[in-house]
Amino acid sequence: MAKNRLVAATVNASGELVDLKFHTQSYRDMAPTELASAILDVVGRARGQMAKRVAELYQPFAPPGVDMDDLMKGTFNTRDLFRTIGVEPPPR
Repeated sequence: MAKNRLVAATVNASGELVDLKFHTQSYRDMAPTELASAILDVVGRARGQMAKRVAELYQPFAPPGVDMDDLMKGTFNTRDLFRTIGVEPPPR
């Protein structure tokens, strides 16, 4: 839900937008850039919230040393994981 409660977005577990609802007609009086900004903000926050939920749900099933949040963001370093288990990572 947007901070001004104008618009709400729903995303699925993959982060895809599945619903967008306008709660008032006030969007009709907004400048196009302001409306676009509000929509992008609410969709971005919905995606972030869903990603956090998915990471929290899967974390108990992840191997030790694997941070699901990092994995989902694409920042997880597999080379570090190899080193934590005492194995030299494969060459790049």
